[in-house]
Amino acid sequence: MSNHIHLLVQSETGNLSDTLRDFKSYTSKVILEQIQLNTESRREWMLKRFEISAAKHKRNSHYQFWTHENHAEHIYSQKFIEQKLEYIHQNPVRAGIVRQPEAYIYSSATNYANLQSVLNVELLTLNWKTIE
Repeated sequence: MSNHIHLLVQSETGNLSDTLRDFKSYTSKVILEQIQLNTESRREWMLKRFEISAAKHKRNSHYQFWTHENHAEHIYSQKFIEQKLEYIHQNPVRAGIVRQPEAYIYSSATNYANLQSVLNVELLTLNWKTIE
């Protein structure tokens, strides 16, 4: 998606908040660095947006890539994790970007469909179900 990301993650430390904080910190630095160093056609516009966002929060020195909030949910059952995975895979379909979830290049749906993917994911064991 162009303006957000969905992740199913597990914290090795047992502290999801710290894991998400570290993920956001690392990825924002790498992404901003790539935007600044490469000839991205929207570079000036994007950096200005990130600068405006940073001005709204005292924690940021110059740019804010991620929002400060997240919508973490504790996965408590096999059924719930399957619902979340389905929601994530259907997100680009609902947005009208693709017709099939596995057609979206940045979706783990390609991994689950046994297709070549740009993502390296750990597949979950899913209960088999009949689609009517």
